Amino acid sequence: MSILLVRHGETEGNRKRAFQQPETPLSERGLAQARQLGERLAGMGVGAIIASDYARARMTAEAVSLASGVPLQIDPDLRERNFGALRGRSYADLEIDPFGPDYTPPDGESWEALHARVDSAWERVAEAAPAADPNLVVVTHGLVCHSLVMRKLQLPEGLDYTGGFANTALSVIDAAPPWRVRVLGCTAHLDASTAHDPGSKSGL
Repeated sequence: MSILLVRHGETEGNRKRAFQQPETPLSERGLAQARQLGERLAGMGVGAIIASDYARARMTAEAVSLASGVPLQIDPDLRERNFGALRGRSYADLEIDPFGPDYTPPDGESWEALHARVDSAWERVAEAAPAADPNLVVVTHGLVCHSLVMRKLQLPEGLDYTGGFANTALSVIDAAPPWRVRVLGCTAHLDASTAHDPGSKSGL
């Protein structure tokens, strides 16, 4: 029994390296990625699906739900970090590091606030995991995955985290503490037409 942690599929905002609005949908390639992910996860076994309510995560999770026949549950605490006034702007247009440890975007969310929200979501994931036979799928966003890897999950020796997650990257985690990661950021389900753009790896 495992927690299958997934980042959403590609959007035009990912491709353009821009901060996104909640309603940003998947691109055509993102939809294809989501279908391929759904086929992979259905083959692994899906007992329950929990997803962020942002469109890009919800649409990804809907593809998993369609492939597996398992209904989708929404948890707003799995949303991406709120970048407030930066939404809609390109990373390249900024003169500051918007991901810096001490930076809080105008009208947005600090790292501390994000971590607290992710912790709240993870408590519910941990409660749901034992009953989700055989696996619990969690569809969320890049910085939520980053928050979990940096603070909650246990990486085995030799498994390196490079600081980003490709679109539809899959991580397989033991469904009980200490939340040991068995697979990190795998995109083996993608083919040549859907493999991620390296420039979008750490996007939102």
